[in-house]
Amino acid sequence: MPQGTDHLPFLSGLPWGWTLLLALAAAFALGFVGAPLWAWTAAAAVFLAGLGAPSWLWVVFLVLAVIFNLKPLRRVVVTRQLMALLRRLGILPSISATEREALEAGTVWAEGELFSGHPDWARLMRESYPELSEEEKAFLEGPVEELCAMTDDWEVYQRRDLPPEVWQALKDKGVFGMIIKKKWGGLEFSAAGVSAVIAKLSSRSAPLGITAMLPNSLGPAELIMHYGTPAQQDYWLPRLATGEEIPCFALTEPHAGSDAGGIRSTAEVFRGEDGEPMLRLNWEKRYITLASRATVFGLAVKLRDPENLLGRGTNPGITCVLCEAHREGVERGEQHDPLGVPFVNCPFRGKDVVVPADHIIGGAAWAGRGWRMLMETLAAGRGIMLPAQATAGTKAAARVAGAYSIVRKQFGLPVGRFEGVQEPLARIGGSAYLLEAARRYTCGGLDGGAKPAVVSAIAKYNSTELFRKAINDAMDVVGGAGISRGPRNLLAHAYWGAPISITVEGANILTRTLMIYGQGALRCHPWAYREIKALAEGDLAGFDRAFWGHIGYIVHCKCRALLLSATRGRLERTGLTGWSRFYAQKISWASACFAFLSETAMAMYGGDLKRQEAITGRFSDALSWMYLGTATIRRFEAEGRREEDLPFFRQAMDTALLQIQEAFCGLLRNFHAPWVGWLFRGPVQWWAYANPISRGPKDRNSLRVARLLQRPGEQRDRILDGLYLPQDPAEAFGRLEQAFALAVQAEEVLGRIKRAVRERRLPKGKPLDLLEQAREAGVVTAEECELVARAEAARNDAIQVDSFDDRAYYAASTRGHAGEN
Repeated sequence: MPQGTDHLPFLSGLPWGWTLLLALAAAFALGFVGAPLWAWTAAAAVFLAGLGAPSWLWVVFLVLAVIFNLKPLRRVVVTRQLMALLRRLGILPSISATEREALEAGTVWAEGELFSGHPDWARLMRESYPELSEEEKAFLEGPVEELCAMTDDWEVYQRRDLPPEVWQALKDKGVFGMIIKKKWGGLEFSAAGVSAVIAKLSSRSAPLGITAMLPNSLGPAELIMHYGTPAQQDYWLPRLATGEEIPCFALTEPHAGSDAGGIRSTAEVFRGEDGEPMLRLNWEKRYITLASRATVFGLAVKLRDPENLLGRGTNPGITCVLCEAHREGVERGEQHDPLGVPFVNCPFRGKDVVVPADHIIGGAAWAGRGWRMLMETLAAGRGIMLPAQATAGTKAAARVAGAYSIVRKQFGLPVGRFEGVQEPLARIGGSAYLLEAARRYTCGGLDGGAKPAVVSAIAKYNSTELFRKAINDAMDVVGGAGISRGPRNLLAHAYWGAPISITVEGANILTRTLMIYGQGALRCHPWAYREIKALAEGDLAGFDRAFWGHIGYIVHCKCRALLLSATRGRLERTGLTGWSRFYAQKISWASACFAFLSETAMAMYGGDLKRQEAITGRFSDALSWMYLGTATIRRFEAEGRREEDLPFFRQAMDTALLQIQEAFCGLLRNFHAPWVGWLFRGPVQWWAYANPISRGPKDRNSLRVARLLQRPGEQRDRILDGLYLPQDPAEAFGRLEQAFALAVQAEEVLGRIKRAVRERRLPKGKPLDLLEQAREAGVVTAEECELVARAEAARNDAIQVDSFDDRAYYAASTRGHAGEN
């Protein structure tokens, strides 16, 4: 800077402490808003001028400013050397071809905002929270209602199968063709519509829901619709839509479960007698739903083509192939017994089964591309079926436990009046509200064209885990009535089946540790995958953009994390109001901390991070609950910020934030790395405990949630909607609901008798024993006495449990589940 001006530099009179503080404030402000490099350069120039920097410092500054702001020059002078150094050191992780296909399958959606550290709430709140079409509503109220009425869950378990008339009705009513487009004879329902149908069917009977689920999930119909040749589509899809063909899809093998790339089933291409390419299939599959009933299989196999007849090389790799069940060499006839839940789930084999090469889904062009097919299809389907079933199960648990807690009395009071019972009820109610929000929000993304692999994994993992906790809580509330099996038991079969949903479509342990964050760390990160890909491809311009963008992103996340933590999120502008704004600010705070900690972990562990599964699992927890919290805010906003629903909203959000807080504390406790590990395990962890994002739901709010579940009416029906609700008191559910309604009405009458006793208008005694005296004293009417009597009779009937004749019971038990008919 030229010297000799008449004015002193404007910062020269300030003490050094104030000058440093001013510089830090400016830096944090620029970092917080994510200012571009030119803004940082301009701010640095102003600061140097204010200090009266010497000429040599200006020269250094200008040289660096030109190099770093002129991108072509920066690439040559700096970035090229960086690329060479990173290649030599091997700091960035390498990605296999299989991992790359998984990463590039599907799309990044709302999870990208949360991963960014600076979520765009306007965009997140614009995402669809879908309603059903009139056609879908009519289907739910008509054919689905009829199917539920035809199905007796206890009888299904006794028969070990759905009745033949239910199987036929599933075909006739088009349930097996919900995802197939109308031009091929299907119903062409939205993801939200399919999810609602599966939820309602599952609320009646899990085997019914599972049977409807599979033809509409990963399998021949979806694969053919998206990847099939026109000939395959025109032949198979109309037959699948009407149920003329029953499909299954076979991926899992004895040596290939979550590691689907380890499959040993093969297809070998050879020339047939007519000179056309044929496939010789050999497979051994297990855990395949509908395999023994299917008329056509979808098979994942490793394709070999020794003569390169298909033009895709001699070892194209994983391929999806169709095979009719009648083909010679198909071996079926066995059935698994998955925890006694009677849905069709089987092992089956094929030995030297021959099919034409045109049975490759998509034709020869898709030979060897089956892994990508599966990843893209699972990216969508995983977010629909099991989340629907888990959400319905959680709502049903809330409905049953809430009603039973009023019907069942101990110590002269409904057990639901005890806070020890209200505590698990509140957990179930909060989960029911949150899971419905996540179900609808995820379906909205899928219907909008997104195929978010990470969000689908979040939805599957968390919905099934929350359902497992909810059914455990509900079993605790109902006590002995939950463990005594029989037609009266409304929870035992759901309790049995909970581990199944945990296991299928990607075991939850690996979904959490490998998929949600393992894929998300690269797939959802704004820059990481671009860096790795550009480095592998030698793309200098691409690496320059990604690397320096990543540096700016790290600074942005660090500044946001520190400032949002210091202000408890209040600096964040979300565009929302009230409680939505309060919780969105907390999610933004969490997002910034997540992004900063993620960058720290990547720097500390490098390519070894994906093997630090205890660490990646906690990152998965934080990302999951940020997403679930976002979906819950979207629901509260979409439904008009109902004041009466605020207890459910706060219960769900406080739980989500507590889970995020616990994930962060777990990360900080376990960051072990040279030089900086102590900093995170010491001062940063102390600050996280002293200034938590949340301390969890407050008891007062939790008790409100429990009481709302114990009150019949519009709100309870709306929060716990989408279930099959038989009204017939001859059925267990109708019996409980009737007793619940009568018990609530009788409570008001009995309350008046208690008040009369306290006022000494009636003698001391149990209210039920004082009914006649209360009527004579004018405290209650004769009609109210009759109401109490009916309520007590209904209550007594509803709390009864099943018992069986000794000889019949032991005769059935000697046959065992697998042998029962």
